[in-house]
Amino acid sequence: MKTILKTIAFLFIITTLSCSNDDSNSSTPEVDKDIYACGIGSNGTNNIAKVWKNGAVTNLTDGTKNTIARSVFVSGSDVYVAGYEENSLTRIAKVWKNGVVTDLSDGTQFAYAYDVAVSGTDVYVAGFESNGTKNVAKIWKNGIATNLTDGTKNASVGCIVVSGSDVYAGGYESNGTRNVAKIWKNGAEIILSDGTFDNVVLSIAISGTNIYAAGYAYNGTKYVAKTWKNGIATYLTNGVNTSYANAIAVDGNDVYITGYESNGTVNVAKIWKNGVPTNLGNGTSNSDARCIAISGSDVFVGGSEFNGTTNLATLWKNGTPTIMSNETPMNGSVYSIFIK
Repeated sequence: MKTILKTIAFLFIITTLSCSNDDSNSSTPEVDKDIYACGIGSNGTNNIAKVWKNGAVTNLTDGTKNTIARSVFVSGSDVYVAGYEENSLTRIAKVWKNGVVTDLSDGTQFAYAYDVAVSGTDVYVAGFESNGTKNVAKIWKNGIATNLTDGTKNASVGCIVVSGSDVYAGGYESNGTRNVAKIWKNGAEIILSDGTFDNVVLSIAISGTNIYAAGYAYNGTKYVAKTWKNGIATYLTNGVNTSYANAIAVDGNDVYITGYESNGTVNVAKIWKNGVPTNLGNGTSNSDARCIAISGSDVFVGGSEFNGTTNLATLWKNGTPTIMSNETPMNGSVYSIFIK
């Protein structure tokens, strides 16, 4: 099966995760590929969930409530988007199919949908829902929720990949004091950190028999971008400055990770290819890379860059940025990419 990529970002109980997906075959040349992306823009009061196809934008919400589109997945002619919407003092987990929304939660408790994957006729959504005391990591399959954790400690899943008959989800579960990075394969947990410091998985990719993950870990002074291959961890930076690995993609023998690293003054969007970093941001204003997808020889990264006034939803193709939307006063960002 082709590698399907995901990502989504969350910190501790609630943070932001990024998602990316790729339905391309990297060994074949580009032929009329459609580039889908989702994210947010602002009307000056609320965030509006948006989806772009080849740069043309469609609003999923009317702007009367804060809403975020976190993940996009295309199956056949159907476009699925997962996200969440503000509901008074809580959040409602949602999934849109071709713009038609279905609520995954009833709004009585906080619930977040971070990622979506489709396999055949089955639609999987990853996220969490509060039980009133703790956040419970969940997967919704065709709208029916399955708990991955027992609800005694805070947990969340921010990414999901379906590979053959296997369903992989990545995230964390608290041990009571620290967040422990975990991957769940068909509901069975794979523990990636020892619980001494916070560790969180933000994105996973499956390539053959290899399980890749990306996220971050606390090193005692800073949060540092981190990656795992079959449970073996590698840090992407020296840990002097804060950094995050938001999304991972695997193309043959090459592993691409995107996120950001602080230069001591601003956050700089980056892409690491086999551990070697390249800056996407200009280093003088804040930027963040949240998602990645590979298609043929092209590398697409989505995120945002601050222009001095507002955050611009940005899509980089092979390092060259395209502004997806220029929202005022702020809050434009791309969270997920899918190439069809």
